[in-house]
Amino acid sequence: MTLLGHDRYCDEIELQVQQLRAVVASGADLSATVPTCPDWSLEALVRHTGGALRWVDHIVRTRAQGPVRDEDVPFAGGPEAKGDPAALDAWLAETGELLVAALREAGPGTQVWAWAGIHDSGFWARRMTHELTIHRADATLAAGLPYEVAPEVAADAIDEWLQIVEYVQRTDPHDAARQLTGPDRSIHLHATDSAKELNAEWLVELGEKGVTWRRGHEKATVALRGPLTAVLLGFYRRLPLDSAELEVLGERELLEFWLERATFG
Repeated sequence: MTLLGHDRYCDEIELQVQQLRAVVASGADLSATVPTCPDWSLEALVRHTGGALRWVDHIVRTRAQGPVRDEDVPFAGGPEAKGDPAALDAWLAETGELLVAALREAGPGTQVWAWAGIHDSGFWARRMTHELTIHRADATLAAGLPYEVAPEVAADAIDEWLQIVEYVQRTDPHDAARQLTGPDRSIHLHATDSAKELNAEWLVELGEKGVTWRRGHEKATVALRGPLTAVLLGFYRRLPLDSAELEVLGERELLEFWLERATFG
């Protein structure tokens, strides 16, 4: 596994903020429920995403060495006006500019607090890239707009998700995550459109000692196949497994079991 590089993550954050702003400016109903995050409206989703970017900007900019409270982050909640796409767009634009500038100035190796065992600004550049990758999918699906993401970014998002699940399960598993340990079982992810160029295949193994994973084409208890973007969204529970773009081969119940229990915390 090779990371995309700090500058590329910064470029991608910049691009994806622009793409999320395009959803806000598209005339989409900001009060509409987000199907993949049904507790949120589209506006709440955008405010959550922008707030996360502001929070990380504060961590990196102040070189924080411990957790930062939400209330200590200026303008993390977004504009005062509700239901105002112009105000939301302006806030989001400023948010992206602040974060990218802070990350570029810090470079990848500046020591700052983080929650997944990698205590540097490079962790946050990657984490925010994929915070945007997935929540932008939520936003575009809610707005009924097409969703695209660069193949190498989609593949890296799967890598990062598996790394985080592995870390959480190893260090502080909640009750659902503990259920992932047990008899040897495995999940194979197979991107049918990008496999050769990106080695976009993964084997996730569930065993007595917990979750392990690696890239590669190997037989498994269950396989999830389809175009890379569809595999990404299916694995992140943004696309139903019975979508026409996806194919499940083998013990579907194991894949459903994983999707219900593999979370950040």
